Amino acid sequence: MTTETLASYSLVAIYSAMAVYLFAFIAFTLDLAKRSAETPAALVAAPAAKIGKLSSAGGTTATLERPAVPSAPPASQRPSGRFERVAYALTILGWLLHVSGTVLRGVAAHRVPWANMFEFSLTASAIIVGVFIVVQVWQNLRFLGAYITGFALIVLGFGTVGFYVNVVPLPPALQSYWLVIHVFVATLGTAFFAIGAGLSLVQLIQARREANKFAGLKFLDTIPDAVKLENLAYRVIVVGFVFWTFTLMAGAIWAEHAWGRYWGWDTKEVWTFIIWTIFAGYIHARATRGWRGSRSAWLAIIGFSAVMFNFTIVNLFFKGLHAYSGL
Repeated sequence: MTTETLASYSLVAIYSAMAVYLFAFIAFTLDLAKRSAETPAALVAAPAAKIGKLSSAGGTTATLERPAVPSAPPASQRPSGRFERVAYALTILGWLLHVSGTVLRGVAAHRVPWANMFEFSLTASAIIVGVFIVVQVWQNLRFLGAYITGFALIVLGFGTVGFYVNVVPLPPALQSYWLVIHVFVATLGTAFFAIGAGLSLVQLIQARREANKFAGLKFLDTIPDAVKLENLAYRVIVVGFVFWTFTLMAGAIWAEHAWGRYWGWDTKEVWTFIIWTIFAGYIHARATRGWRGSRSAWLAIIGFSAVMFNFTIVNLFFKGLHAYSGL
């Protein structure tokens, strides 16, 4: 097959993946809505709680009772609903189409499919969804399904509409095995940061719920409490930080091979270091200074926002040696 034919098949697979992700997003959203409408079974079976006695004129007394309000069962004990099962199956199907489209792009280009912004948007979003799927073996995080599929849809939408470029040869500086190592590890770090940011966002909402400020969001009763969400986010972000540390080091080695220096204060280099500093501060502050709760959550979200700023604004509007957007 010709390069153009393979590239067109790649786009068909990506568009198909986007359609499936859309249905998965809708199903995940319906599952959250269904959770909000459900009455926990424990509430029906809860024993009455005595709240006082009322004396009548004849001297008899009557006990006043009200149903006890139990806490919802842990998220790990909640059986998966129909919408959640359908949504997760669709996510896996969409991811398989997504990976197929990304691989076809690489085959068409005869190289790894992450040499420009369009290709990186394909690969990074595929890895984010893939990490989300694999993480389910460790912890049930399907309540993040709407966030993950919605994020993948946005990235693929911008990538195909705003960043698409035809297959072209690699610039000399990218003709290196470091393109495979450096960028792939960076996308792995990005994936874990994305999941950590999603957990931190839900943590903030859950904390407000626990403070009786979001009492109407009943679906939050079926997911972990704010403390557990914070701990999960911390563990995920630590993994991402390890990958990002390697990314920073590998980038310096590659820069020495390509340009004869390890560090040149290029815009991309600076922002990669800023991201590393934010997450290093997050880990250090949480471990040594007791930064817990909303402060650590906001720092995780700010860190992932810096990652997205690095990918979009820095690539599009800042000039430098790393200007490989392809646009």
